[in-house]
Amino acid sequence: MDSRYLTDKEELKPDADKVDGDRRALLTGGLVGGAVAAAALLSSAAHAQAPAAPALADKPWWPHPKWGKDDMAGASNWITPAKVLDTVKWIKDGKIYRIGRVYESAMPKFGERAFTLRIPGGPTGGPFGSNRLIYNDEFLSTEIGQTGTQFDGLAHIGIQMGKDGDKNEMRYYNGVTEQEMGGAYGMKKNGIEHVKPFFTRGHLFDLKAHKGAMMDVGQEITVADLRACLQKQNMQEADIKEGDAVFFNTGFGELWIKNNDKFSSGEPGIGMEVAKWCIDKGICLTGADTWATEVVPNPDKNLAFPVHAELLAKNGIFNHENMDFTSVLADRKYQFVYIFSPAPIKGATGSNGGPIAVT
Repeated sequence: MDSRYLTDKEELKPDADKVDGDRRALLTGGLVGGAVAAAALLSSAAHAQAPAAPALADKPWWPHPKWGKDDMAGASNWITPAKVLDTVKWIKDGKIYRIGRVYESAMPKFGERAFTLRIPGGPTGGPFGSNRLIYNDEFLSTEIGQTGTQFDGLAHIGIQMGKDGDKNEMRYYNGVTEQEMGGAYGMKKNGIEHVKPFFTRGHLFDLKAHKGAMMDVGQEITVADLRACLQKQNMQEADIKEGDAVFFNTGFGELWIKNNDKFSSGEPGIGMEVAKWCIDKGICLTGADTWATEVVPNPDKNLAFPVHAELLAKNGIFNHENMDFTSVLADRKYQFVYIFSPAPIKGATGSNGGPIAVT
């Protein structure tokens, strides 16, 4: 979740260092059940009093009812041989589209996250042998799974179920605790290496076209919006099957690098209504042209990224952020084969990479 959880920046201008620290504490500690941490964040950022929701509102969501207590692959389990054989039928013209961003230092990034690439030496090494071979390497310093086009893994989002700071009650997918999972050199459970490659049917909802303009910060996508898009795009809701992926184009991605401040200040996106619709459909993954896929700020100001918690932590449904649908939209390709293999970095919380759409 490469993001900033903000109230209205034009009206409220809290101390930037303090708010960044509060955001980091929220993301590091996990999203709090009942939104106690979110309320504290809003209080410090806005210097305003907000009524706190009851603590410990979440009930246990583990073990996973379909994949069992030891599963660490989440909704990637939907990608079976039968699913692949069904999906491949959608490839008709053999055209490949890149639907991920170029990674570069100018990208909008959350807080103090960095993306720095260096070529050591010029060239890095050589010449070698009688053929005088030379070569170049690169050195990359970044939060590799949480910058640019990023795929959120199951170790990324959790919920504090007990007292603040109690690692035995910080719960992630399948009930795994921070105490069990955490490690200075990589997560011991729920690492990205357990996620299976994706080869599935993708359905793109062009909300910008439906709305007639770029959606704005805090504007929520509803199920009614999705059904209107389906009708406009000549698609059927019945086409969306278990194990499929759904994507949302809000137009907000057009701000990428052009206006990073606005892009990072909040975003349009899905809320809990669409999240529950995705769960009911058996979706394996959501994705969008925004940095969190979900609406920010949430209409309920006491909640911090509840869609992330509902989809990732509770249901193992993955999230692909900062996608670029320009090329598929230009060809009006709203349904395609989505292909992505998360980088198998042992113990990582997410993945970079280059997702593609094939038609």
